[in-house]
Amino acid sequence: MKITPLRILAIGWLLGSNGLSADQAQFHYQESAAVLEITRGETPVLTYHKAEVAPPEGAAEAFRRSGFIHPLHTPKGAVVTSIHAPDHIHHMGLWHAWVHTEFRGRELDFWNLKAEQGTVRFAGSQRVTRLADSVGFTVRQEQVQLPREAGAKEEVVLAENFTVQAKQVDGANVIDYVIEQTNVTDAPLGLPAYRYGGGIAFRAPESWDEETSSYLTSEGLDRKAGHATRGRWCAMYGPTEYGGATVVIMGHPSNHDAPQRMRLWPEGKVFFNFVPAQASDWQIDPGQKIELKYRVLIFDGHVAATEIEQRWSAYKNEIHD
Repeated sequence: MKITPLRILAIGWLLGSNGLSADQAQFHYQESAAVLEITRGETPVLTYHKAEVAPPEGAAEAFRRSGFIHPLHTPKGAVVTSIHAPDHIHHMGLWHAWVHTEFRGRELDFWNLKAEQGTVRFAGSQRVTRLADSVGFTVRQEQVQLPREAGAKEEVVLAENFTVQAKQVDGANVIDYVIEQTNVTDAPLGLPAYRYGGGIAFRAPESWDEETSSYLTSEGLDRKAGHATRGRWCAMYGPTEYGGATVVIMGHPSNHDAPQRMRLWPEGKVFFNFVPAQASDWQIDPGQKIELKYRVLIFDGHVAATEIEQRWSAYKNEIHD
């Protein structure tokens, strides 16, 4: 067979500029004073914020925040997260925080920043993990009680090891999202049953609304019926600058109260949260360590429920060290 310049170009396009298939393209990690970034070749995958990001102009300084992922990208590089939505300025792309908690006899909220009771912040880089097909990082985060009275001091309540590992499998970006939290105080952190908070949370772009987007849970429920139900996974579809995209969030079967209940919005924009304490009260005792594991899959275009189920089966059967 004659190898023509056109055929050489076609082979290069199929394999990528470095001669690798799309799934084999090398993942890169880069750290600066402000962010941690993962890319696949030259295509962005995700950005984690070490430095505090200022709130929108005119918003309270209380909305200043670090310790979250945005933007999160599809394999083509399209953005599938947003931050500082006008209706919920404290929504931060892909993140987690406890909401309705009880600590030392008082309510403590790490999620709703405007209340100025608590916050979540980056507290230091720990390690980078480079494997044959993936790259990731572990950072320290803190969920902090802020001073409430003059002369009071802040208190770190939960010390976190937060791990993110990224790879591509059969055309999808795959992000493992692992939260390890330890109560480093001498008092229990009560977690009364509440409709949201604690587990992984996702805010889609503003263009994802009732007219353009959809939800589908592992139990076949849509945005109208899915809230407060249990699910192994939830898929969300909406538009991007490069066409439609699907974001799937899976909860590991080893998680507390798995399969966890979910927070979906039946109307309006697209928000999602796996909630470890939606069904019943929970508590993190002094010195106790908990772990919550999730997987995020990002696709260009629609993806069938049958394919998601196959990927869920692979996830639950993986051996996690």
